[in-house]
Amino acid sequence: MTLRAHMMFWTAMAALFLGLVWALGDVLVPFVIGLAIAYLLDPVMQRLSRTGMPRAAAALIILLSFFVVVITVLGLIIPFAYREAVQLAQALPGYAEQARVALQPYFETLQTRFGAGDMSSYQDMVQKWLGRVFSVGGDLVGGILSGGQALVGMIALCALTPLVAFFMMVQWEPITRWIDGMIPRGSYTVIKDLLHDMNTKLGGFIRGQLTVSFILGMAYALALTIAGLNYGFLIGVVTGILSVIPYVGSTFGLVTSLGIAWFQTGGDWSYIGIIAAIFLTGQFIEGNFITPRIMGQAVGLHPLWILFALLAGGTLLGLVGMLLAVPVAVIVSVLTRFAVRQYKSSLYYKDGAAVTPPATVDVAVDQDDQPKDGDQPQ
Repeated sequence: MTLRAHMMFWTAMAALFLGLVWALGDVLVPFVIGLAIAYLLDPVMQRLSRTGMPRAAAALIILLSFFVVVITVLGLIIPFAYREAVQLAQALPGYAEQARVALQPYFETLQTRFGAGDMSSYQDMVQKWLGRVFSVGGDLVGGILSGGQALVGMIALCALTPLVAFFMMVQWEPITRWIDGMIPRGSYTVIKDLLHDMNTKLGGFIRGQLTVSFILGMAYALALTIAGLNYGFLIGVVTGILSVIPYVGSTFGLVTSLGIAWFQTGGDWSYIGIIAAIFLTGQFIEGNFITPRIMGQAVGLHPLWILFALLAGGTLLGLVGMLLAVPVAVIVSVLTRFAVRQYKSSLYYKDGAAVTPPATVDVAVDQDDQPKDGDQPQ
């Protein structure tokens, strides 16, 4: 199959997939989450199946163990994070005023140097910006805390998701065999290799990055709490969640922690240095030991590509789009690399067969100037 045929096939598949997602919308959320859980737990399922245990019994044991662990962890994390979120929402207006007072001497110095008329507009702009930032932060935290109706929807979601996950785990092999049978025979080897590459990268990213994010979140939460930083546990947990996108979580945690440390101590640089050292040490350990050991080099997804995929998915399709963003990013990444390999192996790239060579120009040469037999070119 030619490159054009491959591209047409995958474009048609992508259009069908996006059309279904667009049409069904939020109805897909429990199914997507259930499928993701089944995919994450499939290696454990395969090991139990090899022992001769029926797939239904193995799926039930694995899911019960999984949800017990998840509920236990959330039960330990949520109360502390909720309490600190309430305290942070109450403290944000005071932080805004504290920032305004701290910046006032700098504005006075600039007014003396450049003139009051030139600086008053900039001072008003900065004060409005600070008020807007802290107001948005307070509204965001308040919205999270007042999400009672969302909690009801979450309970309904949690009731349906395990059923979907159980069905997918039991029927995983028949589904994969059906997909295998639908692959065009003429391109079976190529498409199987692509699917294997997608599975390797997607599984490596999801399982590996979730593990890394959990470790970082708990480590930062404990370290910041022990250091005495206000809302340290909440900041650590959010840092761990955002660490699903490499560098985003650590950047958020560092900037937020340094800001809170400054407000908390009134500018004690020794304490601010301790907080910065926590994140620098965490980044060093994560980059040199945790991530290489857990994820290796099998993923190959650039952080900016992941961030773009999440933002684009959330903008276009909401929660479903964000859930599907990373798998779609992996698929696009694998297909793009495949297209580049096909292009570089083509005659057009190697020999320039499609390029017409430039016309030669005949130049008259005197007989005396022509080289004679045995003459060597100069």
